[in-house]
Parts: sequence; C-alpha cells; structure tokens
Amino acid sequence: MDLTCDLGPLHLRNPVMVASGTFGYGPEYEGLVDLERLGAVVVKGITLREREGNAPPRTVETPAGMLNAIGLQNPGAQAFLDDKLPYLRRFDVPVIVNLNGTTPDEYGELAALFDSADGVAAVEVNISCPNVKHGGMAFSADHEQARAVTRKVRDNTRKPVIVKLSPNVTDIGLLARSVADGGADVLSAINTLVGIVIDPERRRPVLANVTGGLSGPAIRPVAVRCVWEIRRAVKLPIIGMGGITGASDAVQFLLAGASAVAVGTANFVDPQAALRVIDGLAEYLERHGFASPAELVGLAHPAASEAAHEGYHLA
Repeated sequence: MDLTCDLGPLHLRNPVMVASGTFGYGPEYEGLVDLERLGAVVVKGITLREREGNAPPRTVETPAGMLNAIGLQNPGAQAFLDDKLPYLRRFDVPVIVNLNGTTPDEYGELAALFDSADGVAAVEVNISCPNVKHGGMAFSADHEQARAVTRKVRDNTRKPVIVKLSPNVTDIGLLARSVADGGADVLSAINTLVGIVIDPERRRPVLANVTGGLSGPAIRPVAVRCVWEIRRAVKLPIIGMGGITGASDAVQFLLAGASAVAVGTANFVDPQAALRVIDGLAEYLERHGFASPAELVGLAHPAASEAAHEGYHLA
C-alpha cells in the first residue's frame, strides 16, 4: 500500500502527523512512539522569547474533550534550536515548527530564524495569537491581518509555509483565501474553539484564564465542516485536525478535502493513537480498493462523487 503524501512542496511517508501542543518536542514520547513511523512531527508552539504561560489550573476535562489555556509556555526560539531540535534531528521524520507572535514583524523574525535551521522541514503559522497593536484581537479575526502575517512569514523563509486556521471566525473560506493570497503553501484546520467550564460548587470558572481552547472528539463535526468549506474556497492542500481518535475519523477529513491529518488530544489518552490511525487507514484503503490516500481526498464533494462514479478518483 502506497501511503505517501504530497503537501505542496512537502513529501511525507504517510498523511498522519501529530498536532502542535499535544506532542511536546519529541522526547516526551520517547519509548512510547516510533517517531519514524509518523508522517511528520509538529512541535509545541514557539515564540521569540521564553514564555512561562498562564497560571494554573490550565486544563480541564470536558465531555468528549478538554479545555486548555496553557498560554504558549515554551523555552523561546533560540533555546528550541539549541536544546530541543538536536534530539529531533536524530530521526528520519519531517519536523514542522509552530510559530507564534504578537506582531507581523515578530512572525517575520521567527520565520527568518528558522529559515536556516537544519532539520526543520516547514513552519506552521498560528494566526490565533492576539495582535498587540490592534487591541489584542486575534490575527485570524481580520482576514487582512491574517494575509499580512502570512506575507511577512513568506517573505522571510524559503521553507514551506503552513497556516493554521481558527474556527472562531464568521467565514473560514474567506480566511483561507486571504492567507492563500499571502503566500501560504498549505493550510491546517482547525485550531481549538473557545469555551468556558464553570465549577457549580465554587460558582467560578475552572480555568485561571477563564476561557480555554476546546479540543477532542466533541469538535470533530465542526472541524470536518471547516475542512469542507476550505476545500471549496481554495486549491491549497489541507491538513485536517480536530478530534481524530481512529482511522474512520481521519477518513472523514480526507473525504472532506484534507490531504493529510493531525492527531492531537488523543495523544494524551493513547500515545500510540497516531500509529493506530496509520495502520487503520492502510486497512481501510485495502478493504475498499483504493491504491493511496490521495484517491480519497475530496471524494465526498458532489463533483468528486460524480467523477468517481465515472471511474475517476479526484486527488
């Protein structure tokens, strides 16, 4: 079975990766996961300088998911390059670095720093961060700001640029078109939804930050819908994510239009979740007579379904 996957300029051994913020920097899963079986590793979000993150409590379980408000705790870009990346270079697996900034210039500075980094295959731009020059509004809330950040990253790196889209917008198709215009090579969707959990006994929010990002199986239908709409809006390859726990979930994203998927919250429950998705995807393809994952991409869309009935599989 040919599981290889092309994401624009990126070539992966299979279309299953681990999502940013759910896999640390790699060593956290040493002895639990064979990194070289993964399509790619997307590391925990990186900022220019070290961040301590939010005050605890920072996570809370919810029905079929969790809320997190970690606050981008990380050692900073240079410390990642010096202390974290050497470990990942030991493995034959593409490493994607998730970039986070508070101004377009910060994103550009980060992109330039990682442009010359050996062992970094691509950068993923998190546009859910607050723009401090615009009152703390997330870059994704304004498609022009999203385009500007993407362009700043594109102008400062030769590496593939992946832009991670937020579902907390009115029109995710418009957002996708804007970052495509800004120079994105690949899109990833979705980031977490915003939620609150309140403790009925204390009558106060559980998270110190009050709000947090909702992830896990509870958001999967929303995520699949977003991928569907993005596929209709742009021609760029998409990495689908949000509540994937098994192969059938991954197949939904591929059929909706994603070319690859990322396993996130499930890693906390089962460190080998991504490996099970890879094995299950291969079994699904064989059982249904498909030669590769690319044959599934977008197949649920009406035009694709009509072509498939005529003997063609759209990729």
